[in-house]
Amino acid sequence: MNTLYGIKNCDTVMKARKWLDEKSIAYTFHDVRTDGINADRVNHWIKTLGWETVVNKRSTSWKQLDSQTRENMDEATAVDAILLNPTLIKRPVLEKENSIFIGFKDSTYEALF
Repeated sequence: MNTLYGIKNCDTVMKARKWLDEKSIAYTFHDVRTDGINADRVNHWIKTLGWETVVNKRSTSWKQLDSQTRENMDEATAVDAILLNPTLIKRPVLEKENSIFIGFKDSTYEALF
């Protein structure tokens, strides 16, 4: 089963959901803000893709972190920061079978499905 992680009011997440819906591709949507996210999942994403890929450094959430936290970010602190503030996650995160994809592009999703 495909699972799409994000927040419901994110424009990129809405584009991904619309694309999946229009193609009649089954997926489960997991809102990280309202449904939460667990440490095991975040650790898996970070170990697979690296914290620099998972953390959205262009987000308001990133900019609101104190400078010491931003400058000293590593795998462990990234997990802690995401658990405290799930909107730090670059969105959307798509889990398809045993693969993880971050962000949305029509061409990428076309190739995946």
